[in-house]
Formats: sequence, structure tokens, C-alpha cells
Amino acid sequence: MSEFNNVTVVREANVYFDGKVTSRKVVFADGTYKTLGIMMPGDYEFGTEAAEVMEMMAGNVEVLLPGESEWKAIPAGESFNVPANSKFGIKVKTIADYCCSYITE
Repeated sequence: MSEFNNVTVVREANVYFDGKVTSRKVVFADGTYKTLGIMMPGDYEFGTEAAEVMEMMAGNVEVLLPGESEWKAIPAGESFNVPANSKFGIKVKTIADYCCSYITE
């Protein structure tokens, strides 16, 4: 899906790691939401509350998912899942554009 229709975008950005990672929250009519963001090159660790599906729209990243010992390359056009209440590492090699969906079942 290259565009979202009939949504609300929260004006204020989520800013992390001194501005190296930013995102905007997009809220759908049913109350579900996603974030759209940009990550600058660097190594980061994120914590989750809800389960997440991270879609990489552009860029070159590697992730270390919970319970894994090997970093995995995630090219543009692919996604990865992160369980709720966990942490994951991400190495951003080139500027990365992403869409994060939150699963609140």
C-alpha cells in the first residue's frame, strides 16, 4: 500500500537518539495506528510495548531480534516482526525509511 486514505496524522514528531530517528503517528478510523519514519545511520536499540511489524521502505539495515544471536539483513521492500514487551537492535547502514505497524490483539 503506497498511500493511506482517511487518516489523522499527529503533528508532533517522535524524536529519538538526538534526532537521528524520527517518526509521525498515523491514526486510522478504527483507532489502529502506524508510524512512518526515518532513521539516520547508526546503531540503536528499541523497546516494544505492542507487537510490531517493521516494513523497510528504503535503506540498508540489519536487525538483532529477541532470542536471536545473529544479525539479519533486511533490505528495502522486506519487513520483520518484533514481539510485544521486548527489545531489538538495529544497525542502520544508510538512511532508512520505514513504516511500523502496531499489533494490539
